[in-house]
Amino acid sequence: MNTFKTLPRAAALLAVSFLALTGCAAATAPAAVDSAPAGDVVTIEDAWVKSAAEGMSAAFGTLVNSGDEDVTVVSVESDASPMLELHETVENEAGEMIMREIEGGFVIPAGGELALEPGGSHIMLMSLTEPLQAGDEATFTLTFSDDSTYEFTAPVKDFSGANENYEDGDDHEGMDH
Repeated sequence: MNTFKTLPRAAALLAVSFLALTGCAAATAPAAVDSAPAGDVVTIEDAWVKSAAEGMSAAFGTLVNSGDEDVTVVSVESDASPMLELHETVENEAGEMIMREIEGGFVIPAGGELALEPGGSHIMLMSLTEPLQAGDEATFTLTFSDDSTYEFTAPVKDFSGANENYEDGDDHEGMDH
Protein backbone atom coordinates (compact mmCIF):
# COMPACT_ATOMS: atom_id res chain seq x y z
CA MET A 1 0.00 0.00 0.00
CA ASN A 2 2.88 2.33 0.52
CA THR A 3 3.70 2.22 -3.17
CA PHE A 4 0.19 3.43 -4.08
CA LYS A 5 0.60 6.46 -1.80
CA THR A 6 4.02 7.41 -3.21
CA LEU A 7 2.98 6.98 -6.85
CA PRO A 8 0.56 9.97 -6.84
CA ARG A 9 3.19 12.06 -5.01
CA ALA A 10 5.87 11.14 -7.57
CA ALA A 11 3.52 11.98 -10.44
CA ALA A 12 2.66 15.32 -8.83
CA LEU A 13 6.35 16.08 -8.28
CA LEU A 14 7.11 15.21 -11.93
CA ALA A 15 4.27 17.41 -13.15
CA VAL A 16 5.45 20.38 -11.06
CA SER A 17 9.04 19.90 -12.27
CA PHE A 18 7.86 19.76 -15.88
CA LEU A 19 5.81 22.96 -15.47
CA ALA A 20 8.75 24.74 -13.85
CA LEU A 21 11.04 23.76 -16.71
CA THR A 22 8.55 24.81 -19.39
CA GLY A 23 8.01 28.09 -17.56
CA CYS A 24 11.75 28.79 -17.76
CA ALA A 25 11.87 27.91 -21.43
CA ALA A 26 8.90 30.13 -22.22
CA ALA A 27 10.48 33.02 -20.32
CA THR A 28 13.69 32.87 -22.38
CA ALA A 29 12.16 32.20 -25.82
CA PRO A 30 11.00 35.79 -26.58
CA ALA A 31 14.55 37.13 -26.14
CA ALA A 32 15.67 35.14 -29.17
CA VAL A 33 12.69 36.41 -31.19
CA ASP A 34 13.61 40.06 -30.37
CA SER A 35 16.91 39.75 -32.26
CA ALA A 36 15.78 40.73 -35.76
CA PRO A 37 18.05 40.26 -38.79
CA ALA A 38 20.18 43.34 -39.44
CA GLY A 39 18.61 43.68 -42.89
CA ASP A 40 15.24 44.24 -41.22
CA VAL A 41 16.36 47.02 -38.85
CA VAL A 42 18.72 49.07 -41.06
CA THR A 43 17.61 51.77 -43.49
CA ILE A 44 19.42 54.57 -45.30
CA GLU A 45 18.43 58.22 -45.41
CA ASP A 46 19.50 60.84 -47.97
CA ALA A 47 21.43 58.32 -50.09
CA TRP A 48 23.28 59.60 -53.16
CA VAL A 49 26.11 58.67 -55.50
CA LYS A 50 28.76 60.99 -56.96
CA SER A 51 28.55 61.33 -60.75
CA ALA A 52 31.58 60.09 -62.69
CA ALA A 53 32.28 59.51 -66.38
CA GLU A 54 34.55 56.52 -65.68
CA GLY A 55 36.89 55.02 -63.12
CA MET A 56 35.69 55.47 -59.57
CA SER A 57 32.87 57.00 -57.60
CA ALA A 58 31.43 56.85 -54.08
CA ALA A 59 28.05 56.44 -52.39
CA PHE A 60 26.89 58.38 -49.35
CA GLY A 61 23.94 58.72 -46.97
CA THR A 62 23.07 57.99 -43.35
CA LEU A 63 22.68 54.36 -42.27
CA VAL A 64 20.09 54.09 -39.48
CA ASN A 65 19.83 51.11 -37.11
CA SER A 66 16.44 50.90 -35.36
CA GLY A 67 17.39 47.62 -33.65
CA ASP A 68 18.52 46.87 -30.11
CA GLU A 69 21.94 45.53 -31.14
CA ASP A 70 24.91 46.93 -33.06
CA VAL A 71 25.02 45.67 -36.65
CA THR A 72 27.97 45.39 -39.01
CA VAL A 73 27.91 45.92 -42.78
CA VAL A 74 30.55 43.53 -44.13
CA SER A 75 30.16 43.99 -47.89
CA VAL A 76 28.25 45.77 -50.64
CA GLU A 77 27.33 44.95 -54.23
CA SER A 78 26.02 47.02 -57.13
CA ASP A 79 25.59 46.59 -60.89
CA ALA A 80 27.30 49.99 -61.22
CA SER A 81 30.68 48.48 -60.28
CA PRO A 82 32.24 45.01 -60.14
CA MET A 83 34.46 46.07 -57.23
CA LEU A 84 33.09 47.88 -54.19
CA GLU A 85 34.73 48.53 -50.83
CA LEU A 86 33.67 49.98 -47.51
CA HIS A 87 36.05 52.90 -46.98
CA GLU A 88 37.06 55.20 -44.18
CA THR A 89 39.04 58.41 -44.45
CA VAL A 90 41.82 58.82 -41.90
CA GLU A 91 44.88 60.96 -41.32
CA ASN A 92 48.20 59.27 -42.10
CA GLU A 93 51.55 59.84 -40.36
CA ALA A 94 52.30 62.79 -42.67
CA GLY A 95 49.01 64.50 -41.70
CA GLU A 96 47.38 63.82 -45.07
CA MET A 97 43.82 62.55 -45.35
CA ILE A 98 43.81 59.12 -47.02
CA MET A 99 41.12 56.58 -47.91
CA ARG A 100 41.42 52.92 -47.03
CA GLU A 101 39.19 49.88 -46.80
CA ILE A 102 37.84 49.63 -43.27
CA GLU A 103 38.75 46.39 -41.50
CA GLY A 104 35.73 44.48 -40.21
CA GLY A 105 33.17 46.65 -42.01
CA PHE A 106 30.91 49.51 -40.90
CA VAL A 107 29.44 49.17 -37.40
CA ILE A 108 26.07 50.89 -36.98
CA PRO A 109 25.33 51.31 -33.26
CA ALA A 110 22.09 49.99 -31.74
CA GLY A 111 19.41 52.66 -32.00
CA GLY A 112 21.93 54.91 -33.77
CA GLU A 113 23.28 55.90 -37.13
CA LEU A 114 26.44 56.02 -39.22
CA ALA A 115 27.07 58.90 -41.62
CA LEU A 116 28.54 58.01 -45.01
CA GLU A 117 29.88 61.32 -46.27
CA PRO A 118 32.56 62.91 -48.44
CA GLY A 119 35.77 63.09 -46.42
CA GLY A 120 34.54 60.33 -44.08
CA SER A 121 33.21 56.80 -44.29
CA HIS A 122 31.71 55.89 -47.68
CA ILE A 123 31.02 53.12 -50.18
CA MET A 124 33.74 53.11 -52.86
CA LEU A 125 32.86 52.04 -56.42
CA MET A 126 35.86 51.11 -58.58
CA SER A 127 36.02 50.31 -62.30
CA LEU A 128 32.55 51.66 -63.08
CA THR A 129 30.63 49.52 -65.56
CA GLU A 130 29.27 52.66 -67.29
CA PRO A 131 29.21 56.41 -66.64
CA LEU A 132 27.18 57.58 -63.63
CA GLN A 133 25.42 60.75 -64.77
CA ALA A 134 23.47 63.19 -62.63
CA GLY A 135 19.85 62.09 -62.66
CA ASP A 136 20.68 58.38 -62.96
CA GLU A 137 20.09 55.93 -60.10
CA ALA A 138 22.26 53.16 -58.69
CA THR A 139 21.06 50.19 -56.64
CA PHE A 140 23.13 48.71 -53.82
CA THR A 141 22.82 45.59 -51.68
CA LEU A 142 24.42 45.69 -48.24
CA THR A 143 25.34 42.38 -46.59
CA PHE A 144 25.58 42.22 -42.80
CA SER A 145 27.60 39.98 -40.48
CA ASP A 146 24.47 37.85 -39.87
CA ASP A 147 24.24 37.23 -43.68
CA SER A 148 21.02 39.27 -43.98
CA THR A 149 20.84 41.93 -46.71
CA TYR A 150 19.33 45.35 -47.36
CA GLU A 151 18.81 46.86 -50.81
CA PHE A 152 18.50 50.57 -51.58
CA THR A 153 18.54 52.83 -54.62
CA ALA A 154 20.34 56.18 -54.64
CA PRO A 155 20.20 59.08 -57.10
CA VAL A 156 23.40 60.16 -58.86
CA LYS A 157 24.42 63.79 -58.21
CA ASP A 158 27.19 66.12 -59.36
CA PHE A 159 29.71 66.82 -56.58
CA SER A 160 33.30 68.01 -56.38
CA GLY A 161 35.34 68.15 -53.21
CA ALA A 162 37.15 66.20 -50.49
CA ASN A 163 40.14 65.19 -52.62
CA GLU A 164 41.54 62.34 -50.54
CA ASN A 165 44.32 59.94 -51.45
CA TYR A 166 44.50 56.18 -51.17
CA GLU A 167 46.47 54.55 -48.39
CA ASP A 168 49.28 53.78 -50.85
CA GLY A 169 49.69 57.53 -51.41
CA ASP A 170 48.39 57.63 -54.98
CA ASP A 171 46.00 60.40 -55.89
CA HIS A 172 43.57 58.55 -58.17
CA GLU A 173 42.11 60.36 -61.13
CA GLY A 174 38.36 60.85 -60.73
CA MET A 175 38.48 60.42 -56.97
CA ASP A 176 37.11 63.86 -56.15
CA HIS A 177 34.58 62.84 -53.56
